[in-house]
Amino acid sequence: MQMEKKVGIIGAGMCGLLAYKYTLSKGYTPFVFESRGSIGGVWTQTFKTTKLQTSRSLYQFSDFPWPSSVPKFPDHYQVLDYLIFYATHFNLLPHIKSNSKVLGINYEGLSDEEVQTWDLWSVTGEPFNS
Repeated sequence: MQMEKKVGIIGAGMCGLLAYKYTLSKGYTPFVFESRGSIGGVWTQTFKTTKLQTSRSLYQFSDFPWPSSVPKFPDHYQVLDYLIFYATHFNLLPHIKSNSKVLGINYEGLSDEEVQTWDLWSVTGEPFNS
């Protein structure tokens, strides 16, 4: 019986949502820890006048384009809506733990000596020579 592979992701901003969706697609069980009460990362605490400095086409998920009704340089409310729509569309919200600030991390796994004996790594994280 194979052990479940769990992954902890810190933050539910754009990168955290992307990491969550990717690790889920690879068969892992991801858990996202978000210190704030909602997803959105830095977009939840900006000035009301904040907008993207690059066009929306350069700030989007490859599998989830912006709605055509959104202007070329969305404001922060539109960015937050986009992130919420993305998380909702791909059903990411159930495993996001809001109001959960990560205070520390402990590594559990191979010793440094074991890792140093490996020459090459594969894309799965396993050494080629094992």
